[in-house]
Amino acid sequence: MKLNRLKKVFDDQKIKNRVIAKYLGKSESTISLWRNNKRQPNLEEFYQIAKLLRVNIHSLIEPTNWKEETSETYEDFAKRYIEKNNN
Repeated sequence: MKLNRLKKVFDDQKIKNRVIAKYLGKSESTISLWRNNKRQPNLEEFYQIAKLLRVNIHSLIEPTNWKEETSETYEDFAKRYIEKNNN
């Protein structure tokens, strides 16, 4: 599942993993995992990257569009859960 846009942002701005790694005190392999959506930075790390690059933090994360989503909503799940536990 693609959660972040780091590869696109880093590629567009010619950002090197080693520079981000040094700035955040992480290994280059950790940054590579983030860049390739194998792992995700935590919120504070996203914030630090956004601050360093002077970009909106939202540009580092894949946008969400729930119009086409068919999975269960909170309301659906809560209703099913309550009905199950009341019986």
